[in-house]
Amino acid sequence: MFFLKMIFRSFSRQFKRRLLIAVTVCLSATVSVAMLGVVFDVGDKLNAELSTYGSNIVVQPKSDAVVSDLYNTGDSAGSASGSSSGSDGGFTSDGSAAADSADPTAFLKESDAQKIKTIFWAFNITNFAPELNIHADAGCVGSGAGSAGSAGTAGASGAAASAAKCKATNVPIVGTWFAKTLHMDSGESTVAGMNGMRSWWKINGTWPKDDSEQAMVGSALAAKLGVNVGDSVTLDKTIAVGADDNTNGGTGKTGKSSTERNRVKVKIVGIFDSGDSDNSAIYMPSIAAQTLANLPNSIDKIEVKALTTPDNDLARKASKNPNALTQDEWETWYCTAYPSSIAYQIEEVLPGAVAKQVRQVAALQGDVLNKTQAVMVLMTVLSLVAAAIAVANLMAASIGERGSELALLKAIGATDGAVSRLMLAETAVISLVGAIAGALLGSGVAQIVGHVVFGSGITMRPMVFVLVFVLLAVTVLVASLSSIRAILGLRPAEVLHGR
Repeated sequence: MFFLKMIFRSFSRQFKRRLLIAVTVCLSATVSVAMLGVVFDVGDKLNAELSTYGSNIVVQPKSDAVVSDLYNTGDSAGSASGSSSGSDGGFTSDGSAAADSADPTAFLKESDAQKIKTIFWAFNITNFAPELNIHADAGCVGSGAGSAGSAGTAGASGAAASAAKCKATNVPIVGTWFAKTLHMDSGESTVAGMNGMRSWWKINGTWPKDDSEQAMVGSALAAKLGVNVGDSVTLDKTIAVGADDNTNGGTGKTGKSSTERNRVKVKIVGIFDSGDSDNSAIYMPSIAAQTLANLPNSIDKIEVKALTTPDNDLARKASKNPNALTQDEWETWYCTAYPSSIAYQIEEVLPGAVAKQVRQVAALQGDVLNKTQAVMVLMTVLSLVAAAIAVANLMAASIGERGSELALLKAIGATDGAVSRLMLAETAVISLVGAIAGALLGSGVAQIVGHVVFGSGITMRPMVFVLVFVLLAVTVLVASLSSIRAILGLRPAEVLHGR
């Protein structure tokens, strides 16, 4: 009890100096709690923020993936690459839409796409959208009839110009989901589609409805065709209908395969500006694209948006060859949300598919996360160093002012240990008060940072407060060492004599 009285009595005698120590520790605790709170939550925030800019995993048929690796070819519609097609909106000089590759020849089953939500990391799959990328000729409804009914040279030339204006060949068409509700075998339901995959698009109108004859057109293609929201567009595509099984005159030779033109009419419900080559494409429900191409239940790509953990050495080793991992490494890798482990699990549930992480997105996520965490950890370290220097100076000044009191305590029988414990206890109590106040302020600062930078609050984990209190305790103890050495070297006779 007497020890506690001495501690609290010292506060009234040196109130300003004790207050400075408390304020110093409070400021350090505020910065440390705020920065470490953001550090422990910034991974999910950055992943959520960056995932709004598209998928970070792409699923393709195995044969397409092999060809892509061998010849470094891009995806068929350019929708995932995000590459710009130039200021001309992706059209060539003859009025056809620029296309880098032909229609796909290998496919996955659309009905298998929802199996992605059955993997171990299903809850980290925030969205996905299957695609069928094809090409077709597009034209305005009624443009051909208008030219046929014209009379005279001037009328014919005007109709021809109108028909040319209202037609584009080899237009990229993406058949996909927009906001499709899926009912899983587990009884749960989820919504998947492009609505959540292309949040940066500027849209005039609305998104198409799944399983309908609606579509949305890129701004460059809409300008080429001269169509607006509410207009209709016809899509024509030449398809193969199989080989003729009749033999020629009994010779046993098989006839050539026949072709026919498929036509689908869609209503434009939205015009979008994507800022890339998608501006020259048409997005429509997958069922309509499959009907046009005569490819029922077929897709050639699945874009997947997943919350992932940045790659480290283990993830990079696994991405090269998962079989090279030890049992412990395998379990750690498989049970961590690395892009490569999620891609591996997708391949397990989709037969004949290859899942690859989009390296640019994954690298950006890891790079931004590492740099952000490094900056915040550095600020925490600097605040602790500043607190240590300030506390050391304040304690040294306090010992200088209280030299006679401490010398008298030693003269009447107090040991060096007892005097040192008294000084440490005084500093610990005032530091604890400052740390508690700083923890409360730091939590508030972390929320402000979260709302300003990420638009949502920061989840404060108990580990943050434990870590900060331990770091502050070590910091104050280190700062007190020089003062403890000064107390041990104090000679009562010389101090009391005034020397």
